[in-house]
Parts: sequence; C-alpha cells; structure tokens
Amino acid sequence: MRDSLRESVSYWGLYKKMLQAKKMIKPQAVSFGNNRQQYFLYYEPKRTTSDKVIIWVHGGGWNAGSPHFFDFVGQCFIKNGYRFLSLGYRLSPKYKYPCQIEDVCNGYKSAIAFLGRKGIDTSKIIISGPSAGAHLSAILCYSPKIQKQFGVDLSNVIGFIGVGGPYSFSGKQSLSVRLLLNQLFAKGYDRVQGEPCSLMEKSQIPMLLIQSRHDGLISYSCAEDFYHKAQALGNPCELYPVVDKKDTHSWYTAGMFLETREENQGLDKFFTWIENI
Repeated sequence: MRDSLRESVSYWGLYKKMLQAKKMIKPQAVSFGNNRQQYFLYYEPKRTTSDKVIIWVHGGGWNAGSPHFFDFVGQCFIKNGYRFLSLGYRLSPKYKYPCQIEDVCNGYKSAIAFLGRKGIDTSKIIISGPSAGAHLSAILCYSPKIQKQFGVDLSNVIGFIGVGGPYSFSGKQSLSVRLLLNQLFAKGYDRVQGEPCSLMEKSQIPMLLIQSRHDGLISYSCAEDFYHKAQALGNPCELYPVVDKKDTHSWYTAGMFLETREENQGLDKFFTWIENI
C-alpha cells in the first residue's frame, strides 16, 4: 500500500520536470500504417558518439502514451550521442492484443528499412522499452513464434533492456495492472499468448532487466520470473534492482531520462550496459 501511495504522489514532480525538459532537436516523424498511432520518431544527434542504434517502444499501460509524449526520452539519448528511434502502436481498449505486437513488429521492420535508406549502419541494434513497452519489446526479442508470424529478422539485435516490465502474469498483481490487462485482452483470449515469460525461447540476445522493489504498479517478481526463465534457457541475462531514492514506477521507467547519469544510478547503469555490450 505504501508503494502505491508513493506512486500516486510522484506524478506531480515528474510532470513538472517533463514540462521543463529542453528540446535539442525536432525528430523526424514517419508513418508505417494507416492508423495515426502507427508511426515512429527518429532522432539524429548533432554529434554521434556511438555506432549502436536504440529502438524504443514507449510505455503507458498499453492504453496511453505515444512517441511524441515521451519526446524527452529521445532528447536524452541524442544528448548522450546515440541515434534513437521511438515506435508507436495502436492503443487499448479500442484495439485489443495482438494489435500492439503486430504494430511493434511492423514498425521495427519499417524502422530498419528507414535507417538503411539513410545509409545508417544497423548491425548493432539495442531494443528497449519501459513498462508496457518492456512487455511488447520483450515479446519481439524473445518469441520466435512472433518473429516468424510477422517476418521479423533480429539477427542485428545485440541487446535488450527492459525497464519495469510486466513479463509474467502469474503471482500477485496490483488492481491497476489487472484493469489494464482486462482492457488489453479481449474476453476469453488466452493470455499465455501475450505473456513474455511464456513466449520466451532460447536466444543469444543479452538482456538487462531494470526493476524496482518498491514499484507500486508492477511487482518485482515479474522481472524475477523472467530472469529465472532466461537462466533456465541459457539466455544471457542480468537483473538490476533500482537503488535510487526515486524508485516509483513512473520515476524509474520514465523520470530517470529527465536526469543525468551523475544524478541517477539507474540511468548510468542503462548507458554503461550499452557501452560495454
């Protein structure tokens, strides 16, 4: 209960800092479907310092959010010298799963083609996402069934970072998560078909899971379940518990990108892992 209350009161500080975030560049918007939510934003830093490209799937409980709303994340990455691409997808409850993973897969393919046309090296791709975006990007990376179904080639993906993801639907869930899952899945749908922990198979893509023990929305056990499943399969995986004082769900999945590496240990872990992979 205490963590849930801390989550509720954390929003004001987060939104205030979001409004103060500086925009270094205006990203390029590219549509990959007929729906207005099927688009991505591409961020090209003024000075590129890494040959790795970050492809990001936004969070928002599957029913909210967009690449434009999370513009500050892209601004953070270009400030640190990375090319960054933020994927959008159709939202629930109007659009039920698997519409979201279909969009993420098709958006990923469109993004790789877009980068290729610009002459950008796509041999070192990092896929990442927070919260609902961690759920969807985890399925993209670790479900061969989904990859085959939508014709996705991930041979150039060298890493996955999930932040605060609901990878497992078993165990105790908060009321908020139960409501969001009821919106995401149609009544009677077999949710195992949309659960990363059940869909994960053997993979050589290393993963970093960043999760807080004081997340008022997503249980830490979600990441533990996914981590142990990865270990059992022999998939390279690291589970990093958030140590920052700002460890509520909203702050470590989104707010950390409004801070610097010196201010936020989770953000520093995020970039250090990418640098060393």
